[in-house]
Amino acid sequence: MNSTLDGNQSSHPFCLLTFGNLETVDFCLLEVLIIVFLTVLIISGNIIVIFVFHCAPLLNHHTTSYFIQTMAYADLLVGVSCLVPSLSLLHYPLPVEESLTCQVFGFIVSVLKSVSMASLACISIDRYIAITKPLTYNTLVTPWRLRLCIFLIWLYSTLVFLPSFFHWGKPGYHGDVFQWCAESWHTDPYFTLFIVVMLYAPAALIVCFTYFNIFRICQQHTKEISERQARFSSQSGETGEVQTCPDKRYAMVLFRITSVFYILWLPYIIYFLLESSTGHSNRFASFLTTWLAISNSFCNCVIYSLSNSVFQRGLKRLSGAMCTSCANQTIAKDPYTVRSKDPLNGCHI
Repeated sequence: MNSTLDGNQSSHPFCLLTFGNLETVDFCLLEVLIIVFLTVLIISGNIIVIFVFHCAPLLNHHTTSYFIQTMAYADLLVGVSCLVPSLSLLHYPLPVEESLTCQVFGFIVSVLKSVSMASLACISIDRYIAITKPLTYNTLVTPWRLRLCIFLIWLYSTLVFLPSFFHWGKPGYHGDVFQWCAESWHTDPYFTLFIVVMLYAPAALIVCFTYFNIFRICQQHTKEISERQARFSSQSGETGEVQTCPDKRYAMVLFRITSVFYILWLPYIIYFLLESSTGHSNRFASFLTTWLAISNSFCNCVIYSLSNSVFQRGLKRLSGAMCTSCANQTIAKDPYTVRSKDPLNGCHI
């Protein structure tokens, strides 16, 4: 990516998804299809998540819903911002010059990525406090403090990547669909180290520490409960089911979301570190790792819909509300249709 184009290559369309020296319209078309497909999935999936949270008040009983919704809005903005490279690859004229578009796009997606990463770390801290300090949890974790924490997440994420506008280096590879990004905007090892120290390393360490202790404490609680039930059963002659830690199931859902996030982002982070330290780059690897990481913005929707029963009920309720709306429109158009006397259900559960 850091090499300049010669005169023969300048007539070909610029694409990251190339093999060797091949750079054809077919490969560019494949690149456009992948980006547009992911963009549609990310936008539609996160819109559904946001509406389900609005229609299912039970989901808001957990304080982590603040951070889950923050991630949903950040992921939705990732999908919207992905429309920019789609228009560029389709040769749609952009209102500003390519270098500025590249920098702004890379900065925005990097900030949104940081918001998701910091939110996952805050979720793990929230669950850790809930399990280790259950009696004082409601006084420590209040709605006002949660809103302040979310504001600080956005502010901190913005400040971490703001130096990219002051010639510190490229914050990531999200804008490399633009030719100027791939060939004229280089990574800097010191700026990369700064991002790792300020974002990647703290977030990963917090998540590992908190979830390790959460599952260790839940295992201890389950063991203590089973021992008490065994003693009670031996005295009364009755057998009962072994109860598990009540917070473990919800922690497992959040742990799956966190694990998938880091699994999809790990190739990107490794490639980012290698390119920054060695100076060597590969267009195909850049495209693959970047959009594999961005696909995580859709995976959160899938994991939550498959793992959370309250979310599933909210999704069913939202589907029912949409069907009801369609039925109302049909009834309004057909005056001979018999109207039901029962009131139509809203979206609340």
